[in-house]
Amino acid sequence: MLRHEFQPGRLVAGAFLTLAGVIYAGDAGDAWETPWFVVIPVVTGGLCLAGAVALVTSLVRRRREPNARADGSYR
Repeated sequence: MLRHEFQPGRLVAGAFLTLAGVIYAGDAGDAWETPWFVVIPVVTGGLCLAGAVALVTSLVRRRREPNARADGSYR
């Protein structure tokens, strides 16, 4: 199996989209009553948080890379 680098932004996005799915599934299964507009801030907030996490991750990785140039290429 090929290894890949860990991307925490995708993990955060997946967690919030899974939460939105659980909210809708609970409403569809009559476990609770959810208004239709509740999921919009969950998804929007999750995607914004995922973008911020991805930005911070890329900045940390760029700073830790010893041979990285400003344009993203290597020496």
